[in-house]
Amino acid sequence: MDSPVAQPLVTCLRRSERNSWLRCTLRRSQQEAVASSMMTATSDNFFNAYAIFLGASLAQMGFVTGLPQLFGAISQLLSVWLASHFSRRTFIVFCAAFQACVVLAMGALAAFGPEHAVWIFIALAVGYHGFINLIQPHWRAWMGSIVPERRRGAFFAARTRLTMGASLSVFFIGGGILTLTDSMQMAWLGFSLLFSIAAMGRFVSAWLLLQMHDPDPREPKQRGVFLQTIGHFREAWKDKTFRQYSLFVASMQGMVAISAPFFAVYMLEGLKFTYLEFVFASVASIATQFVTLRFWGRFSDQFGNRLVMIITSCMIPSLPLMWLFSDNYLYILAIQAFSGLAWSGFTLSTANYLYDIRPFRSDFATYAALQAALSAACVFVGAILGGIIASHAADFLVWSGWNSVLSSPIFVVFLVSTVLRALVTLWFIPRSVEPKVRPRPQLMQLIFRIRGFNAISGVSLDWLTVVKRRKQ
Repeated sequence: MDSPVAQPLVTCLRRSERNSWLRCTLRRSQQEAVASSMMTATSDNFFNAYAIFLGASLAQMGFVTGLPQLFGAISQLLSVWLASHFSRRTFIVFCAAFQACVVLAMGALAAFGPEHAVWIFIALAVGYHGFINLIQPHWRAWMGSIVPERRRGAFFAARTRLTMGASLSVFFIGGGILTLTDSMQMAWLGFSLLFSIAAMGRFVSAWLLLQMHDPDPREPKQRGVFLQTIGHFREAWKDKTFRQYSLFVASMQGMVAISAPFFAVYMLEGLKFTYLEFVFASVASIATQFVTLRFWGRFSDQFGNRLVMIITSCMIPSLPLMWLFSDNYLYILAIQAFSGLAWSGFTLSTANYLYDIRPFRSDFATYAALQAALSAACVFVGAILGGIIASHAADFLVWSGWNSVLSSPIFVVFLVSTVLRALVTLWFIPRSVEPKVRPRPQLMQLIFRIRGFNAISGVSLDWLTVVKRRKQ
């Protein structure tokens, strides 16, 4: 029988042991943020540019955008089933290591230039996004289990600062390397170096993940996960408000995906931007999103998410249209800044709107997963459609006589995307409702990180809210 003195001593020792592995794990996680950002900054951000360098046709650019998004969504569903068969940390580490090998293969592709290099790159991009989406749900669960609730705000804020600093630094360095090597007619060397840096960062990331402690090493096995998921999806789809919201968001993303791959084509091939100019144009959107997220957050708190969704969905159709009026570099930077303003509000309001319209006490993950899967399918269809339109745009301009008005065939894609975005907005506005805002925590802090290029807005940010309870 334990003595009354021994029990507090054992508790104290256990607490000291927990504090020790917690400090080590959190420190490793911050280091892992820097290492993994080397990968995202040097691979995600240059995927479209790399496909153009490999000689991708306009039709293939649609596959570069659409296929990875589709398989990424499928991978998230597979990850739920796979998690119950492996240790969580082991599963994440192996996925990260395999992803590093995929990125290394992308670098080798630039050096050796094999036949059908573009299709090989598309297959590698599918694997790249597949591994990211296999890891993502379990990484979030892992972080949720180890970061104390009272420290989450400070921890993720610090992690985000490290990620953003490293990402922007590597992004600019990458643009400089590509510009330098391209001026020497050796762009292949620049891309090989970039993807080698990305692979090295991911290998280091996998090693750091292996050093971290996981207090809940294995997810419990569940039978019939897929059937249960499909059943939950069917129940969620019966909700009319959610159904219209999901169709709106997915359709908008699909219509945007029609033109999304071709902004890089237009900048690098049509306007002959250097890679460094391309980077600065991208950063203009990133910086604006970063600055305006708080503004949209306060605006939606005061006037509602429906109004923000309507305002930004009316702004989004004009974005590709603006590219037709001038090729001045400062004008392009202004367009990108305006794009960041529109997309930050749209992303924030649609996420909050989904939270508000789901039935009370229902599983938010089910609704988010269904909406994400539908969006991925629409992005795939939109990107492929955009590639087909772009492939026939030059012939259409000659046939219609518009080649004297539109200086680039890509402008046809921009115009089609503009019209379809506007139609989606016009369909949704009369059907949108202002949901009754459920009691929810007061927004304390917005935390976000640069995720890289994305099929929708070109540049995207991951963000999460850190909250505190309202005072009653």
